[in-house]
Parts: sequence; C-alpha cells; structure tokens
Amino acid sequence: MQSHAYVAIVTLLAVLTYLWMGLQVASARRKCGIQAPDMTGDPVLERTIRAHVNTLEWLPIFLPSLWLFAFYWSDLWAAVLGLVWIVGRVAYQIGYVRDPSKREAGFLVQALATAILLFGAMGRAIYVVVITQT
Repeated sequence: MQSHAYVAIVTLLAVLTYLWMGLQVASARRKCGIQAPDMTGDPVLERTIRAHVNTLEWLPIFLPSLWLFAFYWSDLWAAVLGLVWIVGRVAYQIGYVRDPSKREAGFLVQALATAILLFGAMGRAIYVVVITQT
C-alpha cells in the first residue's frame, strides 16, 4: 500500500496557511479598529478578508484534487504541486492586501497547480475505468 504521508503533511500545511490568513484578518481588524461583524470600512481589511475567503473558495477544489492525484499518480508529485499551491496562495494574499493589481501572479500559480492536480486525477480515473471495462 502506498503511503500518503507527503500529501497528509501538505494538507495540514494548507490548513495552517488558511489559519494564518484568518489571523491576518484579525490583525487587520485590530489595526483599523473595525470590530466583527463589520466587514467594510477599511480597504486593507476588505482585501484581507477577500483573500481569506477566496482561499476558502479554492480549498474544496484543491484538497480532493490533491488526494486523488496522490492516489492515482504519486504522493510525492501531488505534495510538490500542493506546496506550489500554498506558495501561490500566500503570494496571492500578500499581493492582494498590498495592492489588488499584485494578486495575479499568485492566483495564476495556484490555479495552474490546481488544474494539474484536478485534470491529472480526472484523466487517470477515467483511464482506469476505461481500461477495466475493456
């Protein structure tokens, strides 16, 4: 049986990255003096919240793709692509908070990593089904 320890570690790192982004929201709230549940009033807070929420929107696409790629292809390569995704998300968050026009590179990096994981897993799953049906 193949170990998936690398992907497990990357999964936990992705969750820790999301936690870090949540802490960035709390820090931005303190700096600008806007308390929950308010979400608007300071552009830095709004961008910090948006980067955090955008990451949450990507996690349900990224995590199953990561694990299925590891299952069908390689734990190591899935983990490498997962680390690329994390780097992209961090770059996205830092860029977005500083200047929204600086978020694109991080977004493209994480989107490409996700696409490779998603379509790689899907392609292999379809291949397995087709091969076992013939």
